[in-house]
Amino acid sequence: MDVRYRSTRNSEVTVTASQAILKGLADDGGLFVPDHLPKLSVSMEELKGMTYQETAYAVMKEFLTDFTEEELKNCIRKAYDSKFDTEEIAPLVKVDGTYFIELFHGATIAFKDMALSILPHLLTTSAKKNHVKNEIVILTATSGDTGKAAMAGFANVEGTRIIVFYPKNGVSKVQEMQMVTQTGDNVDVVAIHGNFDNAQSGVKAMFEDKKLAEELNKHGYQFSSANSINIGRLVPQVVYYVYAYAKLLDNEEIQPGEQINVVVPTGNFGNILAAYYAKNMGVPIAKLICASNENKVLFDFFQTGVYDRKDREFKLTTSPSMDILISSNLERLIYQIAGCDDKKNAELMQALKSEGVYEITDAMKAGLKDFAAGYATEAQTAETIHDVYKKTGYVMDTHTAVAAHVCQEYQENSGDKTKCVVASTASPYKFAGSVMAAIDEKYASVDEFDLLKELSQVSNTEMPNAIKEILNANILHTLECDVDKMEDTVKAILEL
Repeated sequence: MDVRYRSTRNSEVTVTASQAILKGLADDGGLFVPDHLPKLSVSMEELKGMTYQETAYAVMKEFLTDFTEEELKNCIRKAYDSKFDTEEIAPLVKVDGTYFIELFHGATIAFKDMALSILPHLLTTSAKKNHVKNEIVILTATSGDTGKAAMAGFANVEGTRIIVFYPKNGVSKVQEMQMVTQTGDNVDVVAIHGNFDNAQSGVKAMFEDKKLAEELNKHGYQFSSANSINIGRLVPQVVYYVYAYAKLLDNEEIQPGEQINVVVPTGNFGNILAAYYAKNMGVPIAKLICASNENKVLFDFFQTGVYDRKDREFKLTTSPSMDILISSNLERLIYQIAGCDDKKNAELMQALKSEGVYEITDAMKAGLKDFAAGYATEAQTAETIHDVYKKTGYVMDTHTAVAAHVCQEYQENSGDKTKCVVASTASPYKFAGSVMAAIDEKYASVDEFDLLKELSQVSNTEMPNAIKEILNANILHTLECDVDKMEDTVKAILEL
């Protein structure tokens, strides 16, 4: 059965998967969602013998129904290749009774590679399918990882340009260096004087600006997105939750049909939404546990049913990719639990925009029964890195540590003994300063770049190529702008 896509704010207009990928955001500012959540057409028994690439095809063909088998397999083959430093693509590691699905073995050592290595191929295939003649301008806001992964994915891809906005002083030193040293004739990155929410709001405003769209079209350009608002980013993320379950079965860590819990460190809500989609496809997931850092707007939402970002201090933490107060992808879940009521969803999103707060109904709260939530303070995050390392020798990054803390706390408080898979979203090398300071406070005053070799010795792992590459790379991007000058900056880059 074909899957069509409709906006969370207007269910009447439907588009194909390739059209949804091309547009990124619906014309009314809504997000594209499938008109039904498909089921897996292969059994877990079949899946457990599959490679990552084969699993990707089994999952993605159910969502991207207007792609031919050849087109989709071609995209998958180009994406999941030697760019990853392990043949498994996403290894499952058991640490002290908990399973970590390591999603950081790609070119930029963060989980964003899992989707952004395939998105350029999905996008260029979509453009051909829809006879697009314009150059596609990928416009993206990043809290640290999406930017580099998107730039690496789209660098020198014919028919595309990419412009990335990131918060100055709001990302780690390694993250910033990864972005400002990115090569590619079609790549630009801009530091904004503001936080990630400012960057994301600015990008969404440009997407919704009809006059700007007309001006772009006149000059042979059109916008698309590499953020997780793009369904082409979200669908590939469903794959690794299906793969994780199949691997647990294959390794005889669980029995057929046995349920697992999944814990995801969450900022923009895309990664945990992908786990929710995997559950709906038929993966036996019991609880979806949403882990927040001190910017705990999502934790509070799951506790109260009130999403409230007003009068809330934006905190810069050691897990910067989660320093977010406007979780874009939550809108897709809100739409789902509202019974796919586009008008109700639009009303709530308008309240968020105008008043900074909305409250869901009791009936909608019942739709959240599969979710649990927790958060970790800065001290708890550091303590988790320290304690797990001392006990097992395993070194995790700050975002993964947030999830590991929440996982342990959830198990202790609930008494739930269900086996847990934690989404390990970034390499510790991306946050070497915070990670090493957590392991031993003597490292707290040492420069982050000086700690990279030390981290390699402490963790007994080889320094990833993504790190080696930036150590002597030239800085190529120095553009900065104020939040209210983002559109002017885009126009200047595109010479409009």
